[in-house]
Amino acid sequence: MTATKGAAPTVDELRARGGLRGRLAFFGPAIVAAIAYVDPGNFATNFSAGAEFGYLLLWVIVGANLLAMLIQTLSAKLGLATGRNLPEMCRERFPRPVTRVMWVQAELVAIATDLAEVIGGAIALHLLFGIPLLTGGVITGIVAFALLALQGKGYRPFELAIAGLFAVILLGFLSTVLRIGIDTGDAVAGLVPRFEGTDSLLLATGILGATVMPHVIYLHSALTNTRIPATSVSDRRFLLRYQQLDVLVGMGLAGLINASMLLISAALFFGSDVPATDTLEGVHAGLARVLDQPAAFAFALALLASGFASSGVGTYAGQVVMQGFIRRRIPLLLRRLLTITPALVVLGVGWDPTRALVLSQVVLSFGIPFALVPLVLLTRRRDVMAELVNRRITTVVAGLAATVIIGLNAFLIYRTVTGG
Repeated sequence: MTATKGAAPTVDELRARGGLRGRLAFFGPAIVAAIAYVDPGNFATNFSAGAEFGYLLLWVIVGANLLAMLIQTLSAKLGLATGRNLPEMCRERFPRPVTRVMWVQAELVAIATDLAEVIGGAIALHLLFGIPLLTGGVITGIVAFALLALQGKGYRPFELAIAGLFAVILLGFLSTVLRIGIDTGDAVAGLVPRFEGTDSLLLATGILGATVMPHVIYLHSALTNTRIPATSVSDRRFLLRYQQLDVLVGMGLAGLINASMLLISAALFFGSDVPATDTLEGVHAGLARVLDQPAAFAFALALLASGFASSGVGTYAGQVVMQGFIRRRIPLLLRRLLTITPALVVLGVGWDPTRALVLSQVVLSFGIPFALVPLVLLTRRRDVMAELVNRRITTVVAGLAATVIIGLNAFLIYRTVTGG
């Protein structure tokens, strides 16, 4: 799948531009994918971790970020090596009954993704402007649709729009971090892996287990497969080096944002009597109470940018999934209506939005094996990847990472279902 209009620039053409402009042209896909790592679901989890355990679980965020770098690099590499995205490769390499099941679960993941993103955007609009949640959900859906319309002008406008919203999230949290007193000693101690009781283990599982989102595993391969045509082995290797750097920057910044959330919460809420810091509304009110109104505004604005951007990225991923698995496309507006309806129902009937957001993360967790296992299996095959096939150590590490992520997600689902 390509979002380009007309012929895409070649590697040689982009190299010929020279300077910063030429180099920046190779960046972008990882920033789009990184939005999934700072979506509204991360906000509540990271702030809860800081409020309940201080800096204790900072190491979990760092570890989760390293796993994200590995997985997203494999997805980007698959697109470069094959010229196809992950759903397309699954359709070609696996039996049809298997791919049909994979498609159905991927569509359920798309709905769960929209649920989290739309609810996050709606809450942000309510916090900022007092807009009713249902109306805010509709507005979030419209903005996501507008973002996707940029694809008609080529891949770059969409990437730049998402990067702009990503920058709003980053600056929103960094501006607050720089204004508060971080206990450097405790923060450094938080980089040492350890737990304090089963509650901290469960929360760490939530952070790490929900890190890798299935929809961006599918999407990242589609963002790189035809973005810049590679006509030779040297072109593909050159592009892979830039994509690895792209992932390092994109996922690194996402990790910085997540760490900032925990640092802010640990510094301001840990050991305090601020209530409801496990909800987005409670965090907003707590920031205004403990720090000031500008900090609360920065939080709400970052949440709004997250909801808008992640909803657009999630809908784009849904397009990739349907076209890849079953070679079908439906009108974008119809697809948007189908995936956004459950979120609007949740907002309309007055269910607890934060609870609904948490449950959506459980559905996303269920979809992890269907994306992660095929990715590892395909990237280890020389007949699929040719010269970009995984090294043996890469496959081993990726397999271990997949096992850890899947195991933690299974544990998270079990504890959520049993209420443990």
